[in-house]
Amino acid sequence: MYSPQRKDFVSLTLGDQHSRSYTNGKHRRQSCWRKWKQLSRLQRSLILFLLAFLFICGILSYPSLTEQWRGLSDRALKEDWVEMDNRGLRPIPPGLVPKILPGVVPGVQDIPPEVMPEIQRPSIPLLPKPPAMRKPPSKRGPPVLQKRGNVSDWQVKDGEEAMLKRDEDGGKEAKTVISWRGAMIEAEQGTELQSTAHGKEGTVADAEEAANLKPVTVKAVDRVEAVQEAFRHAWKGYKAFAWGHDELKPISKTHGEWFGLGLTLIDALDTMWILGLKDEFAEARKWVETELSFSKNVDVNLFESTIRILGGLLSTYHLTGDTLFLDKAKDIGFRLMPAFKTPSKIPYSDVNIGKGTAHPPRWTTDSTVAEVTSIQLEFRELSRLTQDPQYQIKVDRKRSGRERGNGIGKGLRAGTRTRNPRSAKALHIDEATGANKFFFIIILPFYLNNAVEEVTRQVHRLEGKRDGLVPMFINTNSGKFTRRGALTLGARADSYYEYLLKQWLQGSKKETELLEDYLQAIEGVKKNLLRQTSPGKLTFVGELSNGRLNPKMDHLVCFLPGTLALGAHNGLPADHMDLAVQLMETCHQMYAQMETGLSPEIAHFNLQSNNGRDIDVKPADRHNLLRPETVESLFYMYRFTKDSKYRDWGWDILQSFNKYTRVPSGGYTSISNVRDPENPAPRDKMESFFLGETLKYLFLLFSDDNELISLDKYVFNTEAHPLPIWPSTS
Repeated sequence: MYSPQRKDFVSLTLGDQHSRSYTNGKHRRQSCWRKWKQLSRLQRSLILFLLAFLFICGILSYPSLTEQWRGLSDRALKEDWVEMDNRGLRPIPPGLVPKILPGVVPGVQDIPPEVMPEIQRPSIPLLPKPPAMRKPPSKRGPPVLQKRGNVSDWQVKDGEEAMLKRDEDGGKEAKTVISWRGAMIEAEQGTELQSTAHGKEGTVADAEEAANLKPVTVKAVDRVEAVQEAFRHAWKGYKAFAWGHDELKPISKTHGEWFGLGLTLIDALDTMWILGLKDEFAEARKWVETELSFSKNVDVNLFESTIRILGGLLSTYHLTGDTLFLDKAKDIGFRLMPAFKTPSKIPYSDVNIGKGTAHPPRWTTDSTVAEVTSIQLEFRELSRLTQDPQYQIKVDRKRSGRERGNGIGKGLRAGTRTRNPRSAKALHIDEATGANKFFFIIILPFYLNNAVEEVTRQVHRLEGKRDGLVPMFINTNSGKFTRRGALTLGARADSYYEYLLKQWLQGSKKETELLEDYLQAIEGVKKNLLRQTSPGKLTFVGELSNGRLNPKMDHLVCFLPGTLALGAHNGLPADHMDLAVQLMETCHQMYAQMETGLSPEIAHFNLQSNNGRDIDVKPADRHNLLRPETVESLFYMYRFTKDSKYRDWGWDILQSFNKYTRVPSGGYTSISNVRDPENPAPRDKMESFFLGETLKYLFLLFSDDNELISLDKYVFNTEAHPLPIWPSTS
């Protein structure tokens, strides 16, 4: 073992605690630091806060420094303004004293003027709030939007400051910001003030003017003008990057083709006329007159071409009286007729309008029920119009005698269907006399009407329905329903039910078989598909799959509240309107419960009482395509009830479109994720129905003119193209 270590010395420290000997200050400094460290964290924080407060007060007491501080505050305000724009909020700048009007205060629902008097807010300048922390960008979305290499003008880094640009008038400064990685949206989007009953445009003074602390007048947004502005913005993108093509790709600033027939332009013709956009309509009409040709070797979908092109041209003709559109409608209508040359008279889904041939989809011999039963409004109207001798159709004399002799006209005059479908290209019309005129004016209209009504009659008597509900597919060879296990009011079946009612209305309520089928189908919906969620008691229309209910509902089903309301307006049972009100609330909640305020393509509903959420969305169903069905029903509901909440809901939807789908260079884009407001993942596509339907119904919803497309005089096809209700004597 080791012995204890010995010490060679002893140390002793003596001192007097009252001694005042000189220590050069070292001991005193150590004592102060020790005492500071002995204080609690709260005490130290309070002391530091007090010192900082005194320091700031000292700075603000000097006028020169105060002016500099005000300048810095204004600059900070601009940055905060941009940040809050991204979140749908806007801080009040110093000096801005807005007048609180009904529906103007952000976050407050519109209140009628008689309920809420105008209140003047005290003139107190408010400093901007500190910017909120940004959420890290999500990696979800199309891969093209995640690249960071070659950054285009619509891809910028997170945190980039707002860019100021002069508007066309040069008078105001417009802000352009990035709210999510992908498409840019403008700073003014999503922050417009709510409208009042008077409906004037909201304006906010520039930050420099606000610093003067002078009250300014804040006007409410004119919702009708807001829709017009949205259309012009979408049209600007289409005109710049996709003119004459089917669809705009607003982010990549290019176009997409489906049929190569200018779908967006034709779909939007009557919208421009209804919105009063004369300049835009004039340039579109010129394109139709000089550029639109259906003599193309291209396959088109019978249903989509009928509702968008034929319906759009017929509607525009009725609104304008311009026979240019009727002539074009006749041309495309006749070119689509080969689709009806099938063994069962159930039309094929695809037609080559240049060759005059038709065929089913490549992967099946079936057509969807919605496709073959949602073309009747358009073809029936075309048939009615062509019986009038003033609309003479002329055949091109330049064609050879063989082409004219073997054409579809010869086959029909002989009482048989043509054996050479390629000869349908002879339907190109220039001039005709004698027998050809007789054929096009008398024989062909009868054939058009008979072809589409034969489809309706066949479906009416087909077996395989369940309480008036039809399967989604029908075979073009046998003419019978296939895959009977699935029943839905969503995709592939939706507009069948819509057109039962609307054909009855179009024909002056004379065709009772159509009404019977419609009423039976609605009772079938109530019996088999209607359910309520457990938490919030939301009424929804589910789907049957082999006899088992699937609690899911397509956004497409949101056409139903409007259709039910239209029926109730025309004398059908009052409980149809009650159901319409319930379903309208559900469709509204499909928007309101999403983080972006935009509905998913498909919603799943909760039937379990132990789960507090009514609506759930699967990842594959979270996209929004700028669809019109909900605003369509809002339009009907407001027209018939005058309940202002339907307008408010429509306004919220438009605001969300502006905030999350608007692209500054022009156009609106569909998005992939309505649950992620930080990164909704733009899809770079603007469907033609956004201009043809969505904005049209929003405009009509906000318009106070009930005679603008009166629902007692017009019936809308499933692409929102109004066609006249026939006089009872016709």
